[in-house]
Amino acid sequence: MNKKAHSHSGSAIDQRLHTAERLCEQHGSRLTPLRRLVLATLLRHPGSMKAYELLDALRAAQPGAAPPTVYRALDFLTEQGLIHRLDAVNAWSACTDAGGDPHDLLIVCTRCGTVAELSDPALSQRLADCVAQAGFVLDGHETELRAVCTRCQQAGLP
Repeated sequence: MNKKAHSHSGSAIDQRLHTAERLCEQHGSRLTPLRRLVLATLLRHPGSMKAYELLDALRAAQPGAAPPTVYRALDFLTEQGLIHRLDAVNAWSACTDAGGDPHDLLIVCTRCGTVAELSDPALSQRLADCVAQAGFVLDGHETELRAVCTRCQQAGLP
Protein backbone atom coordinates (compact mmCIF):
# COMPACT_ATOMS: atom_id res chain seq x y z
CA MET A 1 0.00 0.00 0.00
CA ASN A 2 1.41 3.40 -0.99
CA LYS A 3 0.94 6.46 1.24
CA LYS A 4 1.37 10.07 0.10
CA ALA A 5 1.80 13.07 2.38
CA HIS A 6 1.94 16.82 1.95
CA SER A 7 5.32 18.48 1.45
CA HIS A 8 5.21 22.12 2.46
CA SER A 9 8.54 23.27 1.07
CA GLY A 10 8.40 26.22 -1.31
CA SER A 11 9.85 24.22 -4.18
CA ALA A 12 7.33 21.36 -3.69
CA ILE A 13 4.44 23.84 -3.68
CA ASP A 14 5.78 25.62 -6.77
CA GLN A 15 6.07 22.26 -8.56
CA ARG A 16 2.48 21.32 -7.65
CA LEU A 17 1.20 24.70 -8.85
CA HIS A 18 3.07 24.23 -12.12
CA THR A 19 1.54 20.74 -12.47
CA ALA A 20 -1.92 22.20 -11.73
CA GLU A 21 -1.51 24.82 -14.47
CA ARG A 22 -0.44 22.13 -16.94
CA LEU A 23 -3.37 19.86 -16.03
CA CYS A 24 -5.86 22.72 -16.36
CA GLU A 25 -4.48 23.58 -19.79
CA GLN A 26 -4.78 19.93 -20.84
CA HIS A 27 -8.46 20.04 -19.80
CA GLY A 28 -9.04 23.27 -21.71
CA SER A 29 -9.48 25.35 -18.58
CA ARG A 30 -7.48 27.98 -16.75
CA LEU A 31 -5.97 28.24 -13.29
CA THR A 32 -6.98 31.85 -12.62
CA PRO A 33 -5.10 33.89 -10.01
CA LEU A 34 -7.82 33.27 -7.40
CA ARG A 35 -7.95 29.53 -8.11
CA ARG A 36 -4.17 29.44 -7.88
CA LEU A 37 -4.28 31.31 -4.56
CA VAL A 38 -6.88 28.88 -3.15
CA LEU A 39 -4.80 25.89 -4.25
CA ALA A 40 -1.56 27.41 -2.90
CA THR A 41 -3.25 28.08 0.45
CA LEU A 42 -4.43 24.47 0.68
CA LEU A 43 -0.99 23.20 -0.36
CA ARG A 44 0.64 25.20 2.45
CA HIS A 45 -1.82 24.00 5.07
CA PRO A 46 -0.79 20.78 6.88
CA GLY A 47 -4.30 19.27 6.90
CA SER A 48 -7.69 20.21 5.59
CA MET A 49 -9.46 23.56 5.74
CA LYS A 50 -13.11 24.47 6.05
CA ALA A 51 -14.42 27.00 3.52
CA TYR A 52 -14.59 29.89 5.98
CA GLU A 53 -11.10 29.15 7.35
CA LEU A 54 -9.89 29.31 3.78
CA LEU A 55 -11.81 32.54 3.16
CA ASP A 56 -10.19 34.13 6.22
CA ALA A 57 -6.74 33.04 5.02
CA LEU A 58 -7.39 34.42 1.53
CA ARG A 59 -8.58 37.83 2.69
CA ALA A 60 -5.01 38.88 3.48
CA ALA A 61 -4.17 38.71 -0.25
CA GLN A 62 -7.72 39.22 -1.61
CA PRO A 63 -9.57 41.59 0.77
CA GLY A 64 -12.75 41.42 -1.31
CA ALA A 65 -12.94 37.61 -1.39
CA ALA A 66 -16.50 36.45 -0.77
CA PRO A 67 -17.96 33.02 -0.01
CA PRO A 68 -19.49 32.44 -3.48
CA THR A 69 -16.14 33.18 -5.15
CA VAL A 70 -14.28 30.78 -2.86
CA TYR A 71 -16.89 28.05 -3.31
CA ARG A 72 -16.67 28.40 -7.11
CA ALA A 73 -12.88 28.08 -6.92
CA LEU A 74 -13.21 25.02 -4.65
CA ASP A 75 -15.72 23.43 -7.04
CA PHE A 76 -13.39 24.04 -10.00
CA LEU A 77 -10.31 22.66 -8.21
CA THR A 78 -12.28 19.58 -7.10
CA GLU A 79 -13.53 18.95 -10.65
CA GLN A 80 -9.94 19.22 -11.93
CA GLY A 81 -8.77 16.62 -9.39
CA LEU A 82 -6.47 19.12 -7.68
CA ILE A 83 -8.17 19.06 -4.28
CA HIS A 84 -10.42 16.72 -2.31
CA ARG A 85 -13.81 17.51 -0.82
CA LEU A 86 -13.81 15.71 2.54
CA ASP A 87 -17.30 14.82 3.71
CA ALA A 88 -15.99 13.44 7.02
CA VAL A 89 -14.94 16.90 8.25
CA ASN A 90 -16.79 19.19 5.80
CA ALA A 91 -13.52 20.59 4.47
CA TRP A 92 -11.07 20.52 1.56
CA SER A 93 -7.51 19.29 1.19
CA ALA A 94 -4.95 19.60 -1.60
CA CYS A 95 -4.36 16.43 -3.60
CA THR A 96 -0.77 15.31 -3.07
CA ASP A 97 -0.54 13.39 -6.33
CA ALA A 98 -2.45 15.44 -8.90
CA GLY A 99 -1.12 14.40 -12.27
CA GLY A 100 0.83 11.50 -10.79
CA ASP A 101 0.10 8.04 -9.51
CA PRO A 102 -3.56 7.76 -8.54
CA HIS A 103 -4.78 6.98 -5.05
CA ASP A 104 -8.04 5.37 -4.13
CA LEU A 105 -8.34 5.79 -0.36
CA LEU A 106 -8.48 8.93 1.76
CA ILE A 107 -7.99 8.51 5.50
CA VAL A 108 -9.35 11.59 7.32
CA CYS A 109 -8.74 12.37 10.98
CA THR A 110 -12.13 13.45 12.30
CA ARG A 111 -10.49 15.43 15.09
CA CYS A 112 -7.83 17.56 13.36
CA GLY A 113 -8.63 17.12 9.66
CA THR A 114 -5.28 15.59 8.67
CA VAL A 115 -5.52 13.56 5.46
CA ALA A 116 -3.52 10.59 4.18
CA GLU A 117 -3.84 9.49 0.57
CA LEU A 118 -3.36 5.76 0.07
CA SER A 119 -3.32 3.46 -2.90
CA ASP A 120 -4.50 -0.11 -2.46
CA PRO A 121 -6.08 -1.32 -5.72
CA ALA A 122 -6.78 -4.79 -4.31
CA LEU A 123 -8.77 -3.35 -1.40
CA SER A 124 -10.62 -0.99 -3.73
CA GLN A 125 -11.51 -3.93 -5.98
CA ARG A 126 -12.83 -5.87 -3.00
CA LEU A 127 -14.97 -2.87 -2.02
CA ALA A 128 -16.26 -2.57 -5.61
CA ASP A 129 -17.12 -6.28 -5.57
CA CYS A 130 -19.08 -5.87 -2.30
CA VAL A 131 -20.91 -2.88 -3.75
CA ALA A 132 -21.77 -4.90 -6.89
CA GLN A 133 -23.07 -7.78 -4.75
CA ALA A 134 -25.43 -5.29 -3.12
CA GLY A 135 -26.72 -4.33 -6.58
CA PHE A 136 -24.88 -1.03 -6.95
CA VAL A 137 -22.04 0.36 -9.06
CA LEU A 138 -19.43 2.68 -7.54
CA ASP A 139 -19.85 6.27 -8.68
CA GLY A 140 -16.36 7.44 -7.73
CA HIS A 141 -12.82 6.22 -7.53
CA GLU A 142 -12.02 7.37 -4.00
CA THR A 143 -13.17 5.95 -0.70
CA GLU A 144 -13.06 8.21 2.33
CA LEU A 145 -12.43 6.56 5.69
CA ARG A 146 -12.91 8.33 9.01
CA ALA A 147 -10.21 7.71 11.60
CA VAL A 148 -8.20 9.34 14.39
CA CYS A 149 -4.54 10.11 13.61
CA THR A 150 -1.69 9.10 15.91
CA ARG A 151 -1.07 12.70 17.00
CA CYS A 152 -4.70 13.15 18.14
CA GLN A 153 -4.67 9.74 19.86
CA GLN A 154 -1.54 10.67 21.80
CA ALA A 155 -2.92 14.10 22.68
CA GLY A 156 -6.13 12.50 23.92
CA LEU A 157 -8.24 14.88 21.83
CA PRO A 158 -12.00 14.21 22.10
